[in-house]
Amino acid sequence: MDNGAVYNETTEPQAPRRRPFGCTVRHLWGWRLPVKVVQTIFSFVAVVCEEIVEDCITCSGLYFFEFISCSAFLLSLLILCVYCTDLYELLGKDKVQKL
Repeated sequence: MDNGAVYNETTEPQAPRRRPFGCTVRHLWGWRLPVKVVQTIFSFVAVVCEEIVEDCITCSGLYFFEFISCSAFLLSLLILCVYCTDLYELLGKDKVQKL
């Protein structure tokens, strides 16, 4: 008795295997990934160095540096998260470029 036709593979498509946390370097490849990682590290070091300063005579420049370094760190971290996770596909290429 041949029951091969009854026990064929399922017709439902198999879900693609997802990487942990959806991490991928498909959209940020080549020299761009190391440069973006170094930029994130340098901007974080700038934030830490700014926080070490305890006393200043004219603090307006220090506050401006704090704003710029913190903004650079957060934005470069956001770029890494968008380009290196599934968020890129979720948003779409057009919206990422507008962002």
